[in-house]
Amino acid sequence: MENDPAFRPVAYFSMEVGLKESIPTYSGGLGVLAGDILKSAADLGVPMAGVTLLYRKGYFVQEFNDQDWQQEKPVVWDPSKELTLLPNKISVTIRGREIKVGVWVYECIGATGYPLPIYFLDTDFDGNHPDDRKLCWYLYGGDNHYRLCQEFILGVGGLRMLRALGYMNIDTFHLNEGHAGFLTLELMRELGYYDPDRIREQVVFTTHTPVPAGHDYFTFGEIDQVFPDDAKTTIHKMIPDKPGVSMTELGLRYSRYVNGVAKKHAEVSNAMFNMETVDWITNGIHPTTWVSSGMRKLYNKHIPGWELDPGRLVQALTIPANEIWAAHQASKLRLFARIMETNGIQLDPDVLTLGFARRAATYKRADLLLTDVERLKKIAEKRKVQFVFAGKSHPADNGGKALLQKIRKASHEFGGNIRIVFMDNYNMEIASLLTQGVDVWLNNPIRPREASGTSGMKCAMNGIMNFSVLDGWWIEGWIEDVTGWSIGPEPSEAEAKEAATSTHYDEKLDAVDLYDKLENKVIPTYYDNHDKWVDMMRHTIALDASFFNTHRVVHEYASKAYSIDFRGM
Repeated sequence: MENDPAFRPVAYFSMEVGLKESIPTYSGGLGVLAGDILKSAADLGVPMAGVTLLYRKGYFVQEFNDQDWQQEKPVVWDPSKELTLLPNKISVTIRGREIKVGVWVYECIGATGYPLPIYFLDTDFDGNHPDDRKLCWYLYGGDNHYRLCQEFILGVGGLRMLRALGYMNIDTFHLNEGHAGFLTLELMRELGYYDPDRIREQVVFTTHTPVPAGHDYFTFGEIDQVFPDDAKTTIHKMIPDKPGVSMTELGLRYSRYVNGVAKKHAEVSNAMFNMETVDWITNGIHPTTWVSSGMRKLYNKHIPGWELDPGRLVQALTIPANEIWAAHQASKLRLFARIMETNGIQLDPDVLTLGFARRAATYKRADLLLTDVERLKKIAEKRKVQFVFAGKSHPADNGGKALLQKIRKASHEFGGNIRIVFMDNYNMEIASLLTQGVDVWLNNPIRPREASGTSGMKCAMNGIMNFSVLDGWWIEGWIEDVTGWSIGPEPSEAEAKEAATSTHYDEKLDAVDLYDKLENKVIPTYYDNHDKWVDMMRHTIALDASFFNTHRVVHEYASKAYSIDFRGM
């Protein structure tokens, strides 16, 4: 019964899924979140299946030239070593050609042995036109036309493949972002007549970004070049009053339930979309994927049962301080060993170390720390401090690449009391080392553009405090001087209501506050008040790790969005 498609009422569609480093079908937070949700669903025995694309050349391998400018190279990996190619084939018609679509499967085995299948669509097969074989090569590669073809394959082809695999009784199709929105088009075709309400009954939609660039948009001119005639007619009918299709709007119009990924993000989304119905389910992370080996042993010893019930981590306040610190220092040494191996730089494990790693987009402001270099140097004259950076910029984002160049140049120029290290080719493995091994996690996007953020949650699972702008999840997880520290002013109600046009506060205040708190709170606590520091680590685990995990997220989706009770299934 466990593997019978008839007993899998939920299908989870995502443009990218990050399961592990050796399956490079993700670019960052969206894909890793999808992977974490599917892993928790497997742990909890939720009857669902995942659908995504294969990406034979991955996102990209990151390298840098002599000018510290990012260069991209294709990922080399063999899907057959990680996935199983199934015999099933379906076809879609794109650009006037019929394309055969095959499928690979990865079976995610949960903590109690429950198998959850994740299907990877692929077009690189003999018989397909050479251009069509490449459609499942690159994640977020190519132009808008390439992306449109991919999203047609994901939404339309994904549903057809599920039917071919025997999934005839799906009650809920969950769109993780708008990329799979053309699934609604295929549902309409299956229905055989035009009934938007029937489609809405079957679809739920999660929006992830308040940044305009994060919402795919295709003009009807582009769509008419790609879609077959019947699909053209239907999509024009589904979006009758616009010059094109916003994939986010498609999700909003044709879903019975819509959510943002943090409370603040829901407020911002309602303001952006002029709605009042966007709910929120704040993101989380998969506990056993991101916890360090040392912390896992501590939790197993002091909080038995935490792996299936991470809410039990509220008991972390009873873990002895010396054991917490020893486990943390072991993770710190592992990170520093990798830095020595890859960068040839020896960092001091007794020096306060801050980490910053995420997609290099300009609004995330990786360079905020460098706003006033002289101030930073004066702070470090009193007590040494180290910074470790990582991140990839989208290949077409020169602004993001310029940020990386600035950080890398600083890493060459700084020395003495300030060490800055940049770790190349950010991926899940490096993310694990960083979120387990630094002392403090830095995050300073322009508000309110961080929908949620999950890297800081990974840190919380390892007892690492956040030092962050009050945006996304951190508004919910922040207690000053208890779970970490804020950067900048507290958000106002007007900020969410008018978020689409401006940030409603002086961004320079963030840099000033960053320096002030680094000098007067973070550094003194680390060096002069060890007992308080470790107590904050325990509170971070008890208050944040116990809540911001995907076990809780999956429970919320099951009750709010799927309307299923999976206990005992």
